[in-house]
Amino acid sequence: MTIMNNSLEHPNETVSRRSFLSRASLLSTAALLPIKALASQGEGDSHRHLRAGDREILIAAEIAEALAVTTYTNIISQAPFFTRLADDDQGYLQAARQEEMSHYLLEESVTGTPSPFTKFFYPKGMFSDAQTTLNTLVTLEDAFIAAYLVGVRDFSTANLRVTAARIMGIESDHRTLARVLAPGVAAQDNGPIEMITGADGIPESVDPPNNNGYERTLKWTSISQAVAALTPFADKAAAAAAGFDTSVTYDFVPFDPVLPSPLGDFLGFGG
Repeated sequence: MTIMNNSLEHPNETVSRRSFLSRASLLSTAALLPIKALASQGEGDSHRHLRAGDREILIAAEIAEALAVTTYTNIISQAPFFTRLADDDQGYLQAARQEEMSHYLLEESVTGTPSPFTKFFYPKGMFSDAQTTLNTLVTLEDAFIAAYLVGVRDFSTANLRVTAARIMGIESDHRTLARVLAPGVAAQDNGPIEMITGADGIPESVDPPNNNGYERTLKWTSISQAVAALTPFADKAAAAAAGFDTSVTYDFVPFDPVLPSPLGDFLGFGG
């Protein structure tokens, strides 16, 4: 994908997804250090029945969910297009924020450890430019889907795998939401948004068919790849290397989510 600095009309101001990921991978080891340290703390935890590998995936998921909450919070509070959306569309974004927070708290309740990253950076134009915002949102949801699919494959218990699949389904809903909203959102003075670029790097029509027959795995085989992709959003040096705006830091602000029914838990099939 291309992370847009301003708009699709300025290709010279873009950062390629390949460059974005390759630069991130150089810093992924440093980013993984707190995760691996926290994972080792969980070894032998008979109460939670977590293996180190399970804990590593869960803490990476916490980082992703903290980033997701921060993203939706600032779309709602800052993005000019939000107030121009229909009431039900605003409601969908507000619900997505609630859902991401519930995912975070569920994961934190299992690990007993908060996200090691609580301050985030974004591409230039994020929240102010609608095209950049929706491109980034779809890219993040693509990444969240792929990360939870790693969990579906690598978690050590059926309960963990099923819950990861359940959350992945919600992230898929959110990805679809971003696409559905796009035609009603004007990209500054360029008219409605009809194309969105996600993690695959190819602009796609917001209207079907748009290659959404299966959720994308991004060919990730390890949770470290998810951490590498998230690193520019969480690490200032990586953000600068990726061309992100490092002049503004966005804080993750936890809250108590309100859902119509309980989500359930990781160690059972509740909900």
